[in-house]
Amino acid sequence: MNVLSVDLGTSNTVAVLSAHGRPPRVVDVDGASMMPSAVFAGEDGGLVVGRDAERRARLDPSRFEPNPKRRVDEGTLLLGDTVVPVTDALAGVLRRVADETSRQLGGKKPDEVRLTHPAQWGPVRRNVLLSAARQAGMGSNLVLVPEPVAAAAHFASFPGQTLGSGQALAVYDLGAGTFDVAIVGATQNGFVVLAEAGLPDLGGLDVDQALLEHVGRQVSHRDPAGWQRLLRPESTGDRRAQRALREDVKASKEALSRHPQTEVPLPEPFDDVLVTRVELEALIRPGMLRSVELLAATIRSTGMTPDRLVGIYLVGGSSRIPLVATLIAEQLRVVPTSLDQPETAVALGAHHVPQEGITMRTGDMSSTIDAVRRSRATTVPPRTSGFNAQAPQAPQQQAPQTGPTPAQQYPSSSPQRVQGPPSRPIPVQSPQSPPSVPTPVQSPPSIPTPVQHHAPMQHQPLPAQRQNSNKVWYMATAIIAVVVIGIVSVIIATSGGSSLAADCDDKTTDAQGFTPCMREVAGHVANRDCSDGMNINGALQTPGAVAVTCKPDSGTYIVYCQFDSEGLVDDNIEEAFSTIGSQGESGSWDGGGMSGKYQVADIGSGAGLLMFTVTDTPIMGTVMVLPGSDYTGDLLEFFNEHVKPGSGT
Repeated sequence: MNVLSVDLGTSNTVAVLSAHGRPPRVVDVDGASMMPSAVFAGEDGGLVVGRDAERRARLDPSRFEPNPKRRVDEGTLLLGDTVVPVTDALAGVLRRVADETSRQLGGKKPDEVRLTHPAQWGPVRRNVLLSAARQAGMGSNLVLVPEPVAAAAHFASFPGQTLGSGQALAVYDLGAGTFDVAIVGATQNGFVVLAEAGLPDLGGLDVDQALLEHVGRQVSHRDPAGWQRLLRPESTGDRRAQRALREDVKASKEALSRHPQTEVPLPEPFDDVLVTRVELEALIRPGMLRSVELLAATIRSTGMTPDRLVGIYLVGGSSRIPLVATLIAEQLRVVPTSLDQPETAVALGAHHVPQEGITMRTGDMSSTIDAVRRSRATTVPPRTSGFNAQAPQAPQQQAPQTGPTPAQQYPSSSPQRVQGPPSRPIPVQSPQSPPSVPTPVQSPPSIPTPVQHHAPMQHQPLPAQRQNSNKVWYMATAIIAVVVIGIVSVIIATSGGSSLAADCDDKTTDAQGFTPCMREVAGHVANRDCSDGMNINGALQTPGAVAVTCKPDSGTYIVYCQFDSEGLVDDNIEEAFSTIGSQGESGSWDGGGMSGKYQVADIGSGAGLLMFTVTDTPIMGTVMVLPGSDYTGDLLEFFNEHVKPGSGT
């Protein structure tokens, strides 16, 4: 099987190919292991990418964008007089990689393409990346891999480096555009991101800018107007001069990682400027300290300490700056690790993540969103996701006294995003048996359990029979629209057997709306405040399914749905969480002579979602906690103690 991994970075793109049974190798594009992620809009409307784009930029810099990934949220780019969608710009970069790979494969395409992305990217950004890859002709077998997971896999692949079950690694990723940090824990079957954070305003480009301003302070007095023309070019000549200056500043920055001093060449009438590593470090120390402080805070958010980690792994080209390792060693008393080339670590590491355990199996949301807009059948409850009803908070559990932190002692609370919106666990594992949950569960699992994944996502249109109105997964879109926070999901796969006295083919309903099969599954819950239909802050239609909503507490909802077949249950759940674009905690349950699977998602801000199936029945249950609910405990614990068949009241 030929597998291509692509790390589309802010400044450079790296591709790694594993073909014909040979070990992964970096794909040289235009004779180099890294291709600039740059694009140039030609006057004929065509896009030029990579080094060719950089060369064309000297002719007309106004038509050039060196870092399209950094503008992923903008939708379009104005290059000269041409409006270029960001998706087209990214697709152009990926197409160049795909063409070179196909050439090296004798005209064939790889069987699978793995695309890495920052762990903090939400479904919208991830689907921009997927759309660009499909537009680039990379096929339908596209798999997304979070960058810290790939980095951890790369770290563990080196001889002498261990990342065993129950241990954790901090990934410090300082790229050109952003800084990202993640704590990746290892389990018996894969990896899970325990916590992640980032600084969108810190990267190699910001270091370049600091050095440029430092140079300007020394020479601008000679010709203030001339220097302003360099900073704010008005003519083609000025743009060419600025482009050359920025390239020279970047080269000088890189030289200072190897030498104590260097000269920055400047255009006339300015003299060249001698800069030293000491000067550069004084300029960037505040920013680098911010990154190290965020690293420390992210480690603390998991309940661990730096010395309990397997290591702190440096990736990203800008992590070569010597000050980074110095500050980490000074502040955290841990010497960080840098293996191989930090620029290629993520792309190489993506190959070491098991094929069956790729994380964040992201669905294409574009058709889903269009379908939701066209349909009034919004049958997935809004503002619901996550099993922890409270927003992610710093774990209260203390780290063990000695040795690496075992899996059992990872914090039980949801991973905390130290800065920005709450994060969610990002699991990876191979598809063996799904993790089981002891019954009854008195407390939530102590480590975010990696979910079992199906084969990598095939981004193809849904069959006609799956595009009907029987989609309770439309709830997921309502959840996104109302809560707008990350969601943790669960994969439901029925196994074993359940013994129900009621006939699940009988869809007659009683006064509350329960069918005989639904009432038996609901048990004591049916004695609470229950009513026909799905009523989550307003009635929602559930065509093709029988639904009942129970409200045990203010802001807490339990919804039972009965479909025509078990397959529709699985389809609805799969589509719901594919739409959301994230995977979460899953497991098995049994009680009251029944059994099944559950899946739990944590949105944060006090919102949570749990979905469960009942083996050999067309029943799907959903437990929801909305912000401001009377219930403030753990949602999985609530399910086990108050909702699942055979539980108490």
